[in-house]
Amino acid sequence: MTQEITCKAKSGWLMLIVNLVIYGWAIWFFVRGILTAVNHGNPLWLFVSAGVCILIGIFLSVGLFILQPNQAGALVLFGSYQGTVKDNGFWWRNPFTTVNKISLRARNLNGEKLKVNDQNGNPIEIAAVVVWKVENTAEALFDVDDYEEYVDTQSEAAIRHLAGRYPYDTSEDENLVSLRQGTEEVNHELQKELQERLGRAGVRVIEARISHLAYASEIAGAMLRRQQAQAIIAARKKIVEGAVSMVEMALHELSEKHVVELDEERKAAMVSNLLVVLCSEESAQPVVNTGTLYS
Repeated sequence: MTQEITCKAKSGWLMLIVNLVIYGWAIWFFVRGILTAVNHGNPLWLFVSAGVCILIGIFLSVGLFILQPNQAGALVLFGSYQGTVKDNGFWWRNPFTTVNKISLRARNLNGEKLKVNDQNGNPIEIAAVVVWKVENTAEALFDVDDYEEYVDTQSEAAIRHLAGRYPYDTSEDENLVSLRQGTEEVNHELQKELQERLGRAGVRVIEARISHLAYASEIAGAMLRRQQAQAIIAARKKIVEGAVSMVEMALHELSEKHVVELDEERKAAMVSNLLVVLCSEESAQPVVNTGTLYS
């Protein structure tokens, strides 16, 4: 892994003043050469001096460069990494070095919808949004061929791997993490895996979240009916559990407060009636019994 070296560049404004002085000398030599030629003197050395000053000025001008806020410049001299300038402003470096500018701003990767299989083998569609930024310029520029393409490829690989580790839904076991229900944990695992993959390219993952999740179109209808059936069963289960606890409480209260003494048959009838009332989807229609339970 390439170690990042933070370095300082010389002020570009100072070198600009030096350049202007050199260009001023070039103009002076050129004018003196013309005047010498007019007076039938030898202006050759003056014109040569003017040309040399111009060449020196152009050479020094090549070293000037500008860095915007949250932008860095990696300096390379004859294939050797010299360091990275991270301060924004107007700077000058050795004209023989090249400046590889790289943005340090946060970027969004809006991933495309991918068709993958979940843990249960069901085809699903999944997509994610990744917020990332370059943290180590040396690794981003010199350890991978194209860090932006590397981020795209590794993000897709991480999402595919994550989708295969979890089921789409877990209606039967609420404690089991699924892609649909365990959003926070799944997002945390996605960010963790992305950081492990992209850290090699000097990239820091700020945030990673699933932006799209659905069954594939070929099984969407069947899975929707399955979800509806599971939801109905779960709702019925809750209703029955609640009704049983209410009936149990009613019998306990009647017995504790000695409101009425019920034999086993009357208790069974009462339980049956209460369960019908509590579990029915429609309003119960009471029937008044004017006789006795045994008549």
